[in-house]
Amino acid sequence: MSLKNQITEQMKDAMRAKDTVRLGTIRLLLSAIKQREVDERIELTDADVIAVIEKMLKQRRDSIAAFESANRTDLADIEKYEVGVLQTYMPKQLSDDELNQIITQVIADSDAQGAKDMGKVVGLVKPLVAGVADMGKVSSLIKARLA
Repeated sequence: MSLKNQITEQMKDAMRAKDTVRLGTIRLLLSAIKQREVDERIELTDADVIAVIEKMLKQRRDSIAAFESANRTDLADIEKYEVGVLQTYMPKQLSDDELNQIITQVIADSDAQGAKDMGKVVGLVKPLVAGVADMGKVSSLIKARLA
């Protein structure tokens, strides 16, 4: 079963359970998926759906930071719940050790010397960790390693 079909089934389950907050989040996700399909006139693969989910997760995390800085914990709590719902559709994330291992290997293979090579290293690491690691975290690990 494709990830998109799984999400649709979970929407139906949320409807049956009358879980309105979860249902709203899943509907937002399906809406974003359908919007991208219409815009690009394609049927999204699981990898494309994961990219849509990652984008939504990044938006939610940014919103959480903004709401917490404005002392709006009520809105931040809603966004945190939505992050939890969206993360259920993401593949298992790589551990810090696994990430460091990949970064070390890429740095060694690319002969990266310092901060000037950071873009090259990020470009090589990104396809290896797409969907299974937060790129912000990956970027900061690479920066620390090359500094």
